Amino acid sequence: MDKAVILAGGMGTRMRKQDQAADLTEDQTAVASTGVKAMIPIDRPFLDYVLTVLADAGYKQVCLVIGPDHDHVRDYYNNQAPANRISIKYAVQAKPLGTANAVAAAESFAADDHFLMLNSDNHYPLDAVHALRQIDGPGLAGFERRALIEKSNIPADRVLKFAAAEINSTGHLHRVIEKPTEQQIAALGNDVYLSMNCWRFTPNIFQACRQIAPSTRDEYEVTDAAQYCIDHLGEQFRVIKSDSPVLDLSSRQDVAPVTKLLAGTEVSF
Repeated sequence: MDKAVILAGGMGTRMRKQDQAADLTEDQTAVASTGVKAMIPIDRPFLDYVLTVLADAGYKQVCLVIGPDHDHVRDYYNNQAPANRISIKYAVQAKPLGTANAVAAAESFAADDHFLMLNSDNHYPLDAVHALRQIDGPGLAGFERRALIEKSNIPADRVLKFAAAEINSTGHLHRVIEKPTEQQIAALGNDVYLSMNCWRFTPNIFQACRQIAPSTRDEYEVTDAAQYCIDHLGEQFRVIKSDSPVLDLSSRQDVAPVTKLLAGTEVSF
């Protein structure tokens, strides 16, 4: 399994929001105003670091799902020197109708193969994306809650709102709990694992994306599609547990700490 689909077509509403307290360079401010978080320059575009981790983990084929007005993303990678370790293709999400709709745009790229799906505004640890390559079926990377608070750039109050994975006795996903309550978190036990939208999918996910209804946000959610695979297609998502940090580039306040944490990181894909 060497394919990865990166969702890079979001509107970036939080990133576009002005924030006088955020410590951004002039170039970072210019890109932040477009909302394309993946292209925030940290010496190199943030997405270059994401691609480097994928290449280190053995992925060789990447599809960037972009919006119809994101030609600058395509232009940047087409104008770079040819990648040594991965090939980059593109799929266009015609309208911002949610993460499941974005995944559906990559169906021709994935074809009959399993693939990794991840966000373009998160820098995932090598151990998690590599482990998802090694399993036989679908899976979800689960990130230990306390480790995210202690090791990542993400403020604790934001981490506490992240979706939690309810894991059954065999180590497989029962469901993802969006915006869990304190009671739901307590019921999960001492070790709580969160979903940061890093999945291994089979081609069944495309059938699921076509079957689900819009969420209360009027979007087609990839978590609903994964749940459809569990409930109706008999799939079992193995949860890959990780206590490594995930870097999150959601708002302008995140840029400075992510820049510091990535300082000195070599880019090679």
